[in-house]
Amino acid sequence: MIIVGSERGSAKELAAHLLNDRDGNEHIAVHELRGFVSGDLEGAFEESYAISRGTKCRKHLFSVSLNPPSHEEVDIQSFEDAIERVEHVNGLTGQPRAIVFHEKEGRRHAHAVWSRIDAGTMTAKNLSHYKLKLQAVSRELYHEHEWRMPEGLARKGHGDPRNYSLAEYQQAKRMEIDPRDLKGAIQDAYATSDNAAAFAHALSERGYTLAKGDRRGHVAVTPEGEVLSISRYVGKKAKDVRAKLGDPNETLPGVDEAKRDMAKDMRKAFIRHAKEAKAQRDDAMDALRDRQSAMIIQQQADRKALEEQHRTRWMTETKARSERLNSGLKGLWQWVTGKRAKIQKQNQMEALQAQARDRRETDKIVAKQLAERREIEVRRQSLVEAHNQTLEDIRDDQKRAREQLRAQQCHQRRSPPRDTPELDR
Repeated sequence: MIIVGSERGSAKELAAHLLNDRDGNEHIAVHELRGFVSGDLEGAFEESYAISRGTKCRKHLFSVSLNPPSHEEVDIQSFEDAIERVEHVNGLTGQPRAIVFHEKEGRRHAHAVWSRIDAGTMTAKNLSHYKLKLQAVSRELYHEHEWRMPEGLARKGHGDPRNYSLAEYQQAKRMEIDPRDLKGAIQDAYATSDNAAAFAHALSERGYTLAKGDRRGHVAVTPEGEVLSISRYVGKKAKDVRAKLGDPNETLPGVDEAKRDMAKDMRKAFIRHAKEAKAQRDDAMDALRDRQSAMIIQQQADRKALEEQHRTRWMTETKARSERLNSGLKGLWQWVTGKRAKIQKQNQMEALQAQARDRRETDKIVAKQLAERREIEVRRQSLVEAHNQTLEDIRDDQKRAREQLRAQQCHQRRSPPRDTPELDR
């Protein structure tokens, strides 16, 4: 797991940060407060600050975050083992410690915070080279758990390429239209049309513009600016096409004009498509957030019910164990015969077994809820990726349309004046 540490001085702000449920943290649990008099996190950190006032240390806390791989399920014991290693290699063994678990977007991570102040000597524990030590512990954990190690951790200076900016990747090329489909579309439009107007309308429905070519023939202009010969695509002679559609010079725009108009229309379409894509994404995200909110409420209720079940069962079992120990003369007799020590040992063993059982049950429900949350997160990521890909496709086409329009403008400047309005820039 990735382990990141820092020395901290602001006790109140750190406690507020760890207990903050407004930044996407769906479940927050203070797992351990060791070595503090206070029973709450803020009070514990304030204790450390009060003791540090007797020293020259300003950053009296050492805070570490532990993030396992997103696809792995890590139980509490594994987190505790990792925290113990961090504590040992940094010379913090026995120091007051707090452990807080956060769950966010189907993932669980932990925060461990130690007081650096040794109350016996009133000095701060030295944390020399702690970043290198944390990296070493992190590598050990990846190897032991057989997790795939990030390149940035395995070899310094080689970060995960998935974290690069979007501009650093070449976008996937759009799928080209099958020539057979293109030819079939033009042939269908031609076959169902009686005249030039009907043919132009049929082509327009398929995304093409009917125009006059340089050699007085009929052509179709695609949204990409390609010019297609009608006679070639429908498999007829040019004179037969003219007999059906008429003289192109009389009614049809030229290729340059058709390309310019197509580019202007496509720019408007791109804006509309982008708005539609965003609206669809927002609707899907709203539905997903509603589902997520309902899930979190149910999960919190299930956690609370399990905690209450554990508390009730623990009290019942504790009472049953305590009743095995007699008082008065019977208690004295248990002590004399040695039975009391055996019962106490049995009670201790059963209490440890009960704690382990409760922890297994907690780990089980946490794993189940994390899986449910990951399902939501996978869906969310899928929506985001699909939306981003749609926008990239639109931007790609939009760029080509701008280049096409710019080329037409340059061509018009070099050509003799025509009776056409100047294109708005």
